[in-house]
Amino acid sequence: MAPKRQNESQSAEEASGRDRKKQKTAIARTIAVQPDVGPSTSGAPPEAGPSKSVRFDSMKGLPSALDVEKFAESRAFEINAMNEAMQNARTNSSARAWQQLPRHLRRRAASHDIRRVPLRLRDKARAEMDPARRKALGRSNPKQGKLKSVKRTTSLLSRQKDKTWLETHIWHAKRMHMDTIWGYKLAVTPTEKSFRPSHRASVHGSILHDASYFATIEIKGPEDVLRAALDSCCDCQGPSPSAKRYLSGARTVESHIYEYTRYPHDLVGPATIIWHADAPEPGPPAISRGKHVKGKGKGKDTEVADDHQQRQRVVWIRVHPSITENVHEVLRISLAFALDAVKETGRVAEAEMADLREHFNVFEIMGPKASQVIKGALKPVDDKRSEFKKFWNSLSHIQTAGAVPRGMVIGFTVHDPRLSFPPKNAKLELEGGPSLSPASTVFPSVGLAQSQIWDENTRMVLRKPKYKKKDLDQRRSNNLVPGTTLKSERNDDRVPVLLIQRSVENAALSSPQAPSAASHPASTTSLHGWTLVVPQGWGMPFLSSLIYTGTRVGGQRERQTQAFEAGCPYFPRDFPVTEAYDMYAEDRAEEEHDAWERKPPAKRPSYEKLGTRSPWRPDWGVVLGIEGPATTLGGQVFLETQREEAVAVDGMAVAADKKVEQWLLRGPDVPQLVAEVASMLNPAAGLLIQVNQVRAKRKLDPLVNVRAEDLIKGALVQVSITLCGRGRPDDLAIIYRIGDNEAREWIKAEAKRKKGLSLLHDGGPDETELSQVSPKDGIIGYVTTGSFSLSLGEGHAIGAIPFTQYLELRKQFQRLRNDSKLLVKLRNRDETVCRAGLVDLLY
Repeated sequence: MAPKRQNESQSAEEASGRDRKKQKTAIARTIAVQPDVGPSTSGAPPEAGPSKSVRFDSMKGLPSALDVEKFAESRAFEINAMNEAMQNARTNSSARAWQQLPRHLRRRAASHDIRRVPLRLRDKARAEMDPARRKALGRSNPKQGKLKSVKRTTSLLSRQKDKTWLETHIWHAKRMHMDTIWGYKLAVTPTEKSFRPSHRASVHGSILHDASYFATIEIKGPEDVLRAALDSCCDCQGPSPSAKRYLSGARTVESHIYEYTRYPHDLVGPATIIWHADAPEPGPPAISRGKHVKGKGKGKDTEVADDHQQRQRVVWIRVHPSITENVHEVLRISLAFALDAVKETGRVAEAEMADLREHFNVFEIMGPKASQVIKGALKPVDDKRSEFKKFWNSLSHIQTAGAVPRGMVIGFTVHDPRLSFPPKNAKLELEGGPSLSPASTVFPSVGLAQSQIWDENTRMVLRKPKYKKKDLDQRRSNNLVPGTTLKSERNDDRVPVLLIQRSVENAALSSPQAPSAASHPASTTSLHGWTLVVPQGWGMPFLSSLIYTGTRVGGQRERQTQAFEAGCPYFPRDFPVTEAYDMYAEDRAEEEHDAWERKPPAKRPSYEKLGTRSPWRPDWGVVLGIEGPATTLGGQVFLETQREEAVAVDGMAVAADKKVEQWLLRGPDVPQLVAEVASMLNPAAGLLIQVNQVRAKRKLDPLVNVRAEDLIKGALVQVSITLCGRGRPDDLAIIYRIGDNEAREWIKAEAKRKKGLSLLHDGGPDETELSQVSPKDGIIGYVTTGSFSLSLGEGHAIGAIPFTQYLELRKQFQRLRNDSKLLVKLRNRDETVCRAGLVDLLY
């Protein structure tokens, strides 16, 4: 048969390019061998010849003497052949230099820039480069002189005119997607695919996040003034920020900031409050310079001490960067009123408030291995406190930071972490037997919480490290034994740090006060770890040591995912009716609307045909019944505000122009408050009574000019929703109420599923029964965060519904005698299928 191509006959005789390449590589990897020339004919003694097989039980065949010089000459061919073979194998490798790097070290710039390649591969990379490109990258002819060139520091500072960089910005910018948020240039997410690995690290390993963008506000003043100011603007539920357990400084308190005496309205946002532990624990103070008061009974005189109320204290308040200015204003007003109240008693008092933004570097290390990472990366200075020694030794024995008390504060001083670089993780040492865990013997105390990081002069001295990295590298190169750690000298820096226990957990799902807390088998995963606070200027030294231990680094997406997987609301995304949420919702609506308009009509959902009332941002006023549905007029959207009807006063019609205020009901006392309000005949009046009782705990006046109907009408509660069957709720999904008949069908289907009977593919009724879009008046809330939960293994959502609707769900729950949780329906804004979900109350 004739060949189909002209060169086919030639290709049969000549090898192809691929075969020639294989042949060339095989030749390059072959070591030449010298042929055997036979025995020597001279009378000289035999030298070492070619290798022969020699029996182990005989010395035959071995020379009686060995001359090293002649032996090397006789083996010169083999030695040269070995060197040439190694060189040829290195130069004829099938992979380029930058391709031999691990995937997490590969960079696109490494393929054409030798300096991006590790030192061991630079010679190979230099040989592989194009000579023309190599000459261009040599920079032998700079465009401008060295004196005229802009310095690197000046160039970097000029790029921070409209935003602020963290100290670890350059490290993050090389490895993460960056975005300008809240006036900072922050890392959003790693460039590599790391969504699931980051979740595994937070559950089984450790993950680090640079939270230095959080603002710290410092207040100095008399103790009674600070306590009064905080009580007037913090959450009235739960323990007070000035309670004894927190006032000592041994623990931090998680609270919420409100406008001055405006609780429960005008929520600003969450805050973490830390008292300085320089003073002794509060208790019966010593009697000194007290007021002389005439006693009763036998006529004895008593001394009333007030020094403990007037002593100067310091408190730090850490808040989210989006509410920094609002918190500043609230604290200023609260301090002003507290000082005025003190002046009325005839005492002169002063308070000072300072903004400590950019004074600290804060790292959040979450996961079971966070304790071992902390102990491996930090080397404490010799500390004589027995409490600290006991705590530091316990870090090697605890399996999770959740074993220590919540919010525990530990202050200590560490050596420069660059001296002991590279660090090694501390190994977990598990002790068998019935003995108590080491963490159960460590308790918060004032002595354990003391740290020099509170001193401003100390922080200013440490603002710039004494030695640069190149100086320490020079000292390390002078060591006689390479690789040994440097010993701390007298001039080396000692850095004070603050270690705070941090937990991301939701107590609502496991609370016995919930109507059906244990009815659903799924439960979220609580995350525990540590918050490390270091002074300004020490961000990169500590970051390098922490990440070298194998800890993953996360951005904003990873931090939000931690809260979502734990079933906790995340600020400001899940806090409606707050100013920070309005700004966040407006930016997201504008971004999503622009992306929707860029798509052609055939490639985007038609929300009008789908019946989605508000596709871009939730209309909480319409859900609460305060505002009417949005209407479009002249291309602009208007909301019909429902105001109160006119009332007659002394025969005259007076229009009530007061608008119902929206507010968010949350706090540790919410389950008990809801249970008591639901049991009353008039829930509106009961809610007002409960709110006034909570305000009385902080010595606040009862709410005036607020009707009970308006208070309960404007209340929202946060809920957690888990889908009964398949599906995944998205952000801004719509929450509908579910009818009694429909709810009974789902209850029966759930009972059959538990018995193991055959059901449909999604474990419930046919989807066609719920595929019809519910009427718009059946909307009772919106999902603020929705996705597939990796910890639950099913769809999960966090949203908000009116408080009145939640009470209706409880009545339906009691009416149907349901063994499951409260039932609602969810529909994504771009779908028509509604799916049933189980509701839990968040607080």
